[in-house]
Amino acid sequence: MPDNFIASVNPPDPLPAQFYWFLFSEYRLLVGTAGDAATIPLAGSLEDLGVTASRPLFIGTFRSVPCFAAELKDADGLPPGLLHEDLRSLFERLEDPLYETALAAIHLIEWDRNSQFCGKCRGHLKAKTELRAKECMECKRLEFPRLSPAIIVLIERDDTLLLARSARFPAAFFSVLAGFVEPGESLEMAVHREVMEETGIAVNNIRYFGSQPWPYPDSLMLGFTAQYESGEIKIDGEEIVEAGWYRVDNLPQLPGKVSIARQLIDSFIKKHS
Repeated sequence: MPDNFIASVNPPDPLPAQFYWFLFSEYRLLVGTAGDAATIPLAGSLEDLGVTASRPLFIGTFRSVPCFAAELKDADGLPPGLLHEDLRSLFERLEDPLYETALAAIHLIEWDRNSQFCGKCRGHLKAKTELRAKECMECKRLEFPRLSPAIIVLIERDDTLLLARSARFPAAFFSVLAGFVEPGESLEMAVHREVMEETGIAVNNIRYFGSQPWPYPDSLMLGFTAQYESGEIKIDGEEIVEAGWYRVDNLPQLPGKVSIARQLIDSFIKKHS
């Protein structure tokens, strides 16, 4: 978990006079602004903030201050000094540990909203008090927050790296390859399969790089580097619409610095500059 944040399911009793509110409208977070910096609202209640929200959810404490997350019922007519910002745009504007706490908050908000009924018997789910889970009132099945592991890999070939453009990207930028881990796969197996499926390339020397929570809606990105082994680039034109080998001095448009994809690319740039 992020520095200074301690996850918990039960708020302290009594609550302090003020605590953090992570309030979302889809993936837009309610923040205060001071110049380029953004802040998370502090208040003793939603009424004190002048907003209404559904299903407030205690998520833990940040530097001993309780943190609640909720979905705003009305994103219009916000109080003066507060506005909605896209969560991705707040990277480097929110203090790093607070930004990471916001990622945890939206992940739990999405899970809470989408987990109201049991997937086995359709019974109502009720939040547990001793752990982050919900229990079916009919069959007693436990529902935990969903986490979807995905690999993301930077492939090197001498002084070049493999970058691709996905048809799903909202803009015409290039990134490293990524894909979800399938049942029965190790992470290394997923790297081999995804790279081969998307580009026809075989790789070796797979090395772990790092990880990043990516709550859009519930991914955990597991980063790797790998070396080119063999093959020629072959794309399907559907999932991947363009791919190629790039040197540091001829890089295309890249993803934003918020992502582990950019961390991988920046590491390659530093190595070869």
